[in-house]
Amino acid sequence: MNKNKEKNEKKFNEKPLNAAEKANEALVDEQDEKMNFEALTKEEAVQMLSEYYELINSLNKKTVELEEKLAAAEKESLSNKDSWYRTAAEFENFKKRNAETRQTAYFDGKKDAITLLLVIGDSVDRALSVELDEKTKAGVTLIKKQFSESLAAIGVEEIDPIGKPFDPTVAEAIATVAASDGEQANTVKTVYKKGYKLSGKMLRYAQVIVTQ
Repeated sequence: MNKNKEKNEKKFNEKPLNAAEKANEALVDEQDEKMNFEALTKEEAVQMLSEYYELINSLNKKTVELEEKLAAAEKESLSNKDSWYRTAAEFENFKKRNAETRQTAYFDGKKDAITLLLVIGDSVDRALSVELDEKTKAGVTLIKKQFSESLAAIGVEEIDPIGKPFDPTVAEAIATVAASDGEQANTVKTVYKKGYKLSGKMLRYAQVIVTQ
């Protein structure tokens, strides 16, 4: 056994061999091993086999340990992958909610600002409903035109349902009157205040008087 150890140490310290030298040395080693094995006593052979069995058992244990570590690593990898997918999905949902919140906040802010300006349109409409001289009426009409164009430019649509069937989705009936000859019931006779939509959403319901 000690001879083999010395031989291995000698091999380690020697310079690398070429292919022919390696083949020759392998043949010599094989013959030496055969001779050494044949020269072993029973006790030495048993000892050698015992050492081989220990080596095999050690390798088997290490193999089992590596397999267990690999299984644990795969399990952890799957857990991390699942966690990543959940985090990614939660982040996407957060972005959507955040975008919706910002859009709602923007619409509400725009709605509040425009609502404050609608009273100007109401005043202009009332001015046009009374007797005015031609010059004054022309001036007020021009203001009304500019006001309507400005609202349209920012996505505001006027709702003027006069003469149309009453629609509760766009108008609020503040009073009713008897239908005159030729008029149909449930028709908008007078618009007290125009309604408005902002980007297709109700901004203010029209206030109307309806026939019955």
